[in-house]
Amino acid sequence: MSSTEPKAAHKVLLADNDDAVRAKMIATAELKGFDVVALAFLLMAVFISTATALGQATKSAATTSAPEAQQPALTIATVLDREISNVEKQIEDVAEAMPENKYNFSPESLNIPGSDYKGVRTFALQVRHVAASNYFIWSHLTGDKLPDGLKDGNGPENLKTKADIIKFLKDSFALGHKAAATLTSENMLQTAEGSKSSRIHLATFGVAHAFDHYGQMVEYLRMNGIVPPASRGTSD
Repeated sequence: MSSTEPKAAHKVLLADNDDAVRAKMIATAELKGFDVVALAFLLMAVFISTATALGQATKSAATTSAPEAQQPALTIATVLDREISNVEKQIEDVAEAMPENKYNFSPESLNIPGSDYKGVRTFALQVRHVAASNYFIWSHLTGDKLPDGLKDGNGPENLKTKADIIKFLKDSFALGHKAAATLTSENMLQTAEGSKSSRIHLATFGVAHAFDHYGQMVEYLRMNGIVPPASRGTSD
């Protein structure tokens, strides 16, 4: 790990440590410029997905003359679902990569000179926080009840083992896919039930929030001498 990585990461970690109930706050956030950002995020995803699909179609046409089934048209729901799948894989891979005996690791234990990691989340709490936030955010789109014991942004206190925490994480992303399926071009700008934010904002914010914590979790891995799965070469 580069010697600058802990210094570059510790301010982000400290700032984020104050967001234990950030996911709850989105339920009362004012609907102002958020929809513009959400739509820009979605349009970028549509552009990338469309370009990829066209490229694959061109390559396929050049290499085979056999008729193929026409690819389904992209929709708001399918594009968002693909984005959720992307961050889901990244988060689950790092959660699996960290050994269980390191799940209670926090950068605070390293006592890095000049750093201030006091009170930041352990790796286990990072994973639980992503999952808890997924539920708080995406349940507004699906109408699902929150899991038992989920009261704040750190998730249920009874989740202690790596297996239980990862199951909680996977179940939260399953809710994300269910939420994406509810989106249409007609309802995406409507205010979500029990929230002051639009449906499209909540759907895209869940992805953005998860990626925010992914960036922190990979630092935790590197602090323990573990190369994040997405950064590994074929020989690693």
